[in-house]
Amino acid sequence: MKARSMYLACCWTLCVFLGAAAASSAQTVGTSRTRIPQDGAAVALNNLQAQAQAAMDRKDYEAAVSAYQAYLSKKPDDATVHYDLGYAYTAMQKSVEAKTEYEKAISLDPKMAAAYQNLGLTLLTSDPAAAVAPLRKAAELLPENARARWLLGTALEKNGKLDLAIDQYEAAKKLDNKDPDIRASLGGALLRAGRPAEAESVFREALSLNPVGAAAGQAHIGLAQALIAQKKIEEAAKELAAYLVSRPDDANARMELAGELAELGKNDDALAELDRASTGTPENLRALKLRVQIAFQRKHYDDAIPALQKAIALAPQDADLVAQLGHIYLEKKDYPNAVNELIVAFKMNPASNDVLGELVTAQYLNKNYSGALKALDALSQRKTLPMGSWFIRATCYDKLGQPAQALDAYKKFLELNTDLNNDMYFEASARVRTLNRELKKK
Repeated sequence: MKARSMYLACCWTLCVFLGAAAASSAQTVGTSRTRIPQDGAAVALNNLQAQAQAAMDRKDYEAAVSAYQAYLSKKPDDATVHYDLGYAYTAMQKSVEAKTEYEKAISLDPKMAAAYQNLGLTLLTSDPAAAVAPLRKAAELLPENARARWLLGTALEKNGKLDLAIDQYEAAKKLDNKDPDIRASLGGALLRAGRPAEAESVFREALSLNPVGAAAGQAHIGLAQALIAQKKIEEAAKELAAYLVSRPDDANARMELAGELAELGKNDDALAELDRASTGTPENLRALKLRVQIAFQRKHYDDAIPALQKAIALAPQDADLVAQLGHIYLEKKDYPNAVNELIVAFKMNPASNDVLGELVTAQYLNKNYSGALKALDALSQRKTLPMGSWFIRATCYDKLGQPAQALDAYKKFLELNTDLNNDMYFEASARVRTLNRELKKK
């Protein structure tokens, strides 16, 4: 679930960026203002403004900037033209210059809501904390404007103020009950606030209003994440599949779907999605781990090993991956390789009792009895060992020709053993009798 979590976070950051992109497109261009010229100066100003507007219409923003600057050199106190110049700079992605012009427009006309809004949008990416104040002012000046509320919510969310952002998104939704961007933002914020059931409801409403198209795709992926958070895995898999109809190139969503399918036990379908996700590109760590998980569940160890080796190459400091490789070799009864990998894993993470315990088993089955005893000694200093470890210890001493130590360990095992019918009990009992005779003869 961590990868999914890890995938949940990645998915809703995208929604914020989509919101920001939509917000940028929401910036309002000043319209041309036809004036009746009274004298030569007025005619010149009117001509400059017409030139600027024509340049804006054909997206020649540099020409528009020149015309607006020429106009302002003659009439610097025109708030609307400062605003228009700011928009031209926004179109050229010159945010510093745009910010200056929007601020100038506001200083000249403190009730120009569009200037506050565009200033906030300009700051939203570079300085989201500073974006809140102008966007809040725009919302105050435009109390019935849903987009103004939505943009304020976006800024608040970027500043980590989720509850306040949700309030703004809900207010925006009441003002415009059909805007898909508002619903996407509200659903995403509810998810991040740990309210997946409410997010599910929002995304289902969004799908009922926009059952097809890009907005539907975003609603499907959002609904899938809300369902995953509620452990409604089968429903989530269906929503992910629906999303991928509109976005078949989204490799992350395919890996997410593969993970859900694997959790449902649909391993063949999960592997097919992994194959589709990796078409033409090397698999990333997340995909490789999932592939290993599926292969291990199916006991296809020969498929798991190369995937694990690739994962280790991508994350060479991940001791868990190395330990997992050692465990798979142990399952394959490839004891020399199991020992080698588990020793490496233990050096990487010497605090792991699990790795040390597996190393005992691997050394013992590899018939390295001194190595097994050394690992047992280290493990016994960390925790109380189970009954079976005394049998392993006794057998190791026995194989190494140390009868007295073997006899003591066998006796300890028999003291702890409560199952008088298992093979270890019969073998230990027989060895105690034999060792007692051998030691008496000596």
